[in-house]
Amino acid sequence: MKKTLSYQQVIGEAIEQMRIEKGWTQEELAEQVGSSQSAIHRIEKGGQNISLEMIKKLSEALGTQILSVNDSAGQSFRIRGGKELHGEITINTSKNAAVALLCATLLNTGKTTLRHIARIEEVFRIIEVLESIGVKCHWTNRHRDLEIISPRELKLDEMDIEAARRTRSIIMFLGPLLHRYPRFKIPYAGGCSLGTRTVEPHLQALKSFGLTVDAECHSGFYEVEVRQETLHKYHDRYIVLTERGDTVTENVLMAAALAPGKTTIVGASPNYMVQDVCFYLEQLGVKISGIGTTRLVVQGRPFFNQDVEYNISEDPIEAMSFITAALATNSEITIMRAPIEFLEIELEVLKNMHAIIDKSPEYLSSNNRTRLVDLYIKKSSLVAPVDKIHPMPFPGLNIDNLPFFSVIAAVASGRTLIHDWVFENRAVYTTELANLNVKVELLDAHRVYIEGPTNWRPTELVAPQALRPAVVILIGMLAAPGQSILRNVYPINRGYQDFAARLRHLGADISPLTGI
Repeated sequence: MKKTLSYQQVIGEAIEQMRIEKGWTQEELAEQVGSSQSAIHRIEKGGQNISLEMIKKLSEALGTQILSVNDSAGQSFRIRGGKELHGEITINTSKNAAVALLCATLLNTGKTTLRHIARIEEVFRIIEVLESIGVKCHWTNRHRDLEIISPRELKLDEMDIEAARRTRSIIMFLGPLLHRYPRFKIPYAGGCSLGTRTVEPHLQALKSFGLTVDAECHSGFYEVEVRQETLHKYHDRYIVLTERGDTVTENVLMAAALAPGKTTIVGASPNYMVQDVCFYLEQLGVKISGIGTTRLVVQGRPFFNQDVEYNISEDPIEAMSFITAALATNSEITIMRAPIEFLEIELEVLKNMHAIIDKSPEYLSSNNRTRLVDLYIKKSSLVAPVDKIHPMPFPGLNIDNLPFFSVIAAVASGRTLIHDWVFENRAVYTTELANLNVKVELLDAHRVYIEGPTNWRPTELVAPQALRPAVVILIGMLAAPGQSILRNVYPINRGYQDFAARLRHLGADISPLTGI
């Protein structure tokens, strides 16, 4: 029996045939659309999710409409909500750890193999950037693992600017690259639409390594200069981070790994993705004390040229996504391989809201460091918490998990105050839930009241251009009986691998609207 092709394979075959008919190589097509040869190769083989923006560019370059869609802004989902979920789901490896580790591989001129790396848009963007500057990336083990070899000399002037500007993770190139080049530039960081996310903490922290940046030259790039006398001083560095940020901590860790002497980082983030970077650096031979605390001491080495394998830890934010989907639909599911250390506060808050969640004994992740459990979500009659729900740096309630409590609050009896003090406008996205008949009262750009339980109503919306708020709307649509449509779901694909398919595995009625 002939195997049914996925929609990515159907699109890929069509693109390949059109390219051949035009007499172009993959590299020539890539040049026409501002991408890389490797990205075109993955698209043609059906190995990469492809945005409608890229399909439009390919159609214009090839002079033929590749497919018709029912919304020009992006792929859409049709959700028939009001159905209970059931079964079990296994948590994928961490997206935030994956992008940081991809940046960290620039430190090593040997081969790095990242096991079970998330195949998501954010990861693909970083891979496209790496390949464009000469890094060899090769998928193995049925596209589950990624081998990366960074050359001694990078082709920074050939960087895929479009891919770089679509991810904020590009800022983590600063730490590794400052050891390689006295001058270089990288594009301004992109990513989620969550207000002004300053890079100043990165620049201040990396000054100790001689890095200076002109971020106000209005060229669209961070123009970097590295003072060599500062970089190569053999003395102890003592760096106090004014913001306990995950990416800034990772950037300093990468810079410290190749810096002579000892670097002490005070005010470091001990969050899950930072720990993954620490574990990887340890495999390269870096000595790090204080992992999991806010004070890290790093003993750098002059170079790294060795073959290493690293198993990325599981994603606590994805685990919280499925916990939320179960509670919002009043379902019973089992969540396998949840990283409990990074979910304990969230589970305690849910316990106080009368959520019934059992857990298995602990066991270790494949990296032999991260603690895992299986979670058993039961049907629960939720109530609003007595206190407000707000995030804090780890070990507090995770900033990325806070939006999920808005849709959980919508099914809880009573009034819940959610305080998102971190981002300038993320709380405003919560008002989108009103389209699903949720009672939402926006107090200001950071605080919102949600009153439940909700008499859900289906709707049609464009997904917010921020990852977690977009998932919150999708979960709300799962709870709402009837047919809803969520348009332009690229923000979800940016951070989740096959999220719709995995929800279908749990019994959700959700399908793409691509109109092939």
